[in-house]
Amino acid sequence: MEKKYESRYAAAPGDVKSYDTAKLRKEFLIENLFVADDITLVYSHYDRYIVGGVMPVEKLVVLESIDQLKAGFFLERRELGVINVGGAGTVTVNGEAYNLEHKEALYVGQGNENVSFASADAANPAKFYINSTPAHKAYPIKKIGIDDVEVVELGAPETANRRTLRKYIVNSVVDVCQLQMGMTTLHSGSVWNTMPAHVHDRRMEVYFYFEIPENQAVCHFMGQPDETRHIWMGNNQAVISPPWSIHSGSGTSSYSFIWGMTGENLDYGDMDFCNITDLR
Repeated sequence: MEKKYESRYAAAPGDVKSYDTAKLRKEFLIENLFVADDITLVYSHYDRYIVGGVMPVEKLVVLESIDQLKAGFFLERRELGVINVGGAGTVTVNGEAYNLEHKEALYVGQGNENVSFASADAANPAKFYINSTPAHKAYPIKKIGIDDVEVVELGAPETANRRTLRKYIVNSVVDVCQLQMGMTTLHSGSVWNTMPAHVHDRRMEVYFYFEIPENQAVCHFMGQPDETRHIWMGNNQAVISPPWSIHSGSGTSSYSFIWGMTGENLDYGDMDFCNITDLR
């Protein structure tokens, strides 16, 4: 059976200037990632990045190839990053089970044919947020627990952007081909992420916002520094950030987000910062 997915084409910055709210949301926002006992996938033509959500409840959910890949199995020419943002669950790769608690991650290298997902408790299902990129080399599978990540403290209460950044899938933590993933959590009273804003023409990025309280929201800012746009986002939603775009947000409360990226290099610090007073 052919696995259904959504394909999003790349857009030029000049074209995006003319987008209204509905068009902007249609092209860049991913609203419904977690569906019971299914996999939701969005294939972006920015760097062939795939964003997805897997929420097994009563059933084992298998990661299958999609027609867009023209591959015998999903990871034939790809690598995969998984971060669990729900209850405890298991990712099984080629018969070996990896138990993932809340906020634990798994890197799965290129060439692994059989990947499936299960929850430990149907009443509190796992929510596996997945990112995948093309890969030209196979690297070993590695589980990344909370104590395995690189932790960076950023910002300050005075600028409303005090946050803890955790690097999960980066080349200083795990051998990886192109994919990078991590998590940032805003401290109570802080709302701004990734400010001062930046672009990196050598990499695209995807932000997944979660732990947004009920009846609260995050306003994600995108676009060229002198021609910005915004998208209002709710809990468990993702947004695609093109290489030419800033990627920053401000919430009506504190929240967390997972960043994932790919491109020309694995240098996390490769950023072209924008002065706050130059943003338009």
